[in-house]
Amino acid sequence: MSFKKDHLVAAVIYDGLCTFEYGQVVEAFGLPRPEFDNWYRFVSCSADSGPCKAVGGLQVVADHGLEILKEADTIVIPGWRSVYERPPEALLEAIWAAYYRGARIVSVCSGVFVLAAAGILGNQQVTTHWRHADILSKMYPDLKVDPNVLFIDSGRIMTSAGSAAGLDLCLNIIRKDHGAAIVNKVAKRLVLPAQRDGGQAQFIDRPQVRHEKAMQELLQWVRKHLKQQIRVEDLARRAHMSLRTFIRRFKEATGLPPARWMIQERLALACTCLEETRMSVEEIADHCGFGLADTLRHHFRDQMGISPTRYRQNYQLV
Repeated sequence: MSFKKDHLVAAVIYDGLCTFEYGQVVEAFGLPRPEFDNWYRFVSCSADSGPCKAVGGLQVVADHGLEILKEADTIVIPGWRSVYERPPEALLEAIWAAYYRGARIVSVCSGVFVLAAAGILGNQQVTTHWRHADILSKMYPDLKVDPNVLFIDSGRIMTSAGSAAGLDLCLNIIRKDHGAAIVNKVAKRLVLPAQRDGGQAQFIDRPQVRHEKAMQELLQWVRKHLKQQIRVEDLARRAHMSLRTFIRRFKEATGLPPARWMIQERLALACTCLEETRMSVEEIADHCGFGLADTLRHHFRDQMGISPTRYRQNYQLV
C-alpha cells in the first residue's frame, strides 16, 4: 500500500490488554515526532465496553469505539487476552471489513489469533510467539506458521513474534512508509538497531546443559577472535569435549551448528562495521574472518538478501 498524508494508525485495546505490546505500538506510531513531515495520526479504540483492565493493575479507556476502524489505514492488534478465546464478533467483522476495503492489518504476538478468527489470513505464512505456534497451527491448519522469525511482512497483513519482536515489525512498517533514513532516526531514539538479525530460535526453551557456563565463555572467546580461522575441532578441544559431544552441546546452547553460528556472528560484526565505520568491503571481510570480499558478499546475500554495499547505503550511521 502507498503511504498517504494523514495516515491513520488505530490500535485496538481490550479487557486484559497486554500493556507491553500496546506500549510498543504507541511508542512507534503515537509518540509525537514533529521533526518528521507527514507523521502518523494515531488513535486507540476499544473492543470491549467500559474501562479495560490491563496487565499490571491498570484500567484503560479508549477515545474511540470500533467505528473508527472504518477510517483506519493501519490497524494493529497488540496481543490478545487468550489464545483460546474467540474475540467479539463486532471486532472480527470490523477487521474483516477494513481488510477488504484495503487497510493494512498488523498483529503483535498473540494478536494473530484475532486475525485468524476474522478470516482474513487464508493459507498465508504467519508467525506468533514461539509458545503459541503449535496451538495456532492446530487451531488453523491451513496457516503456514513459522515459529522462528521475528516477523512476517505479507504486504497488507503483517504478523510479529512474541513481545519485543513487535518493535521489529513496527520499525519495518516505518521503513516501508518513510524510508531508511527516518527509521534509523526512530531506532536511534528507541536505542535499538533499525534492523535486528536472527529469529526466535535463540529464545526457545532448551534443556540446561552441564557445560553451560563453559560454553558461554567459549562463545565470548570466539566473538573476540572472529578474524582468526577457527576450526570446530579446535573449539571442541578448547571445551574439553569430543567433537561429536561438542557439536551436540553447541547446538543445544545456541540452536545452531558451530559453523553456521560463526557465520552469523561474523555477519553481525560485518553489519556493525558497515554501519559504523568507513572500512572497505575488503577490509571488513578480513576483519570479520571471511578472508575474501567475495566470500563476505556470498554470505551477505544468502542471509540478508542484499549486498554489503546496499546495506551500507541503507543503514550507515557515519
